Amino acid sequence: MVCTDADCAVGPNWLMTLVHAHETKGWQFIAAPVQYIAKQQQVLQVFQVLDFLTLQGITAASVSKKFHAMCNGANIAYSKKAFEEVNGFAGIDALPTGDDMLLMHKIWQRYPDAVGWLKSTDAIVYTQPCPTWKAFFQQRIRWASKAAYYQDKRIIAVLLLVYVLNVSLLLALIVGLVAAMPKLLLAFGLALVLKTMVEFLFLAPVAQFFQQQQWLNWFHVLQLHHIVYTIIAGWLGRFGSYQWKGRRVEKPSTLVQK
Repeated sequence: MVCTDADCAVGPNWLMTLVHAHETKGWQFIAAPVQYIAKQQQVLQVFQVLDFLTLQGITAASVSKKFHAMCNGANIAYSKKAFEEVNGFAGIDALPTGDDMLLMHKIWQRYPDAVGWLKSTDAIVYTQPCPTWKAFFQQRIRWASKAAYYQDKRIIAVLLLVYVLNVSLLLALIVGLVAAMPKLLLAFGLALVLKTMVEFLFLAPVAQFFQQQQWLNWFHVLQLHHIVYTIIAGWLGRFGSYQWKGRRVEKPSTLVQK
């Protein structure tokens, strides 16, 4: 059972590559790569490409190391056997978003060694970034709202750590500027440089896999933007609402799986 989105494009060997991985590796759930195609060097498009590359890298690393289950519904596949054994989408079918990752987690709980990320350029699904900042934030808030439904405490711990780190950096900058505290501003600058270096080392091989190294020149320039975006999207994803498919979705409800 293979899933993608209506606004995506695939290569000629896409299905064959997914089937081959299932038959040779015995995977019951396959998370596969998704790539944004930026046509112009506009801040909005480049920002989305870099952010999405980071998410793809985290997905590949976390799934490959069996740390926790992440995926993008634009490119997943799972066996009918596993789907039926976990009772499909029962317990998560009433949720407005997150059914892809939550189904993956259900299958991962039953087959912890049979969930994998497919590292193959033939398996890439291509899609377009959001056309406006408003659409971009609505999408990211929706994605962030999925965290309310996660049952794996490891995922929640990682997300919380990332959020606290970004909030701490922004607070250090604001307090340092308002209170005129050079030492705090210096600490912020050093932390930002260290954060940028570590993330760049992580992102570089991901960009190489997707053949999008040209966008890395923007990475250090957009670091502060990314911190602010992470804080806003994370907060509104948990406590706010968003527009999706012509309807407004309020803050996440409680998940009860069956």
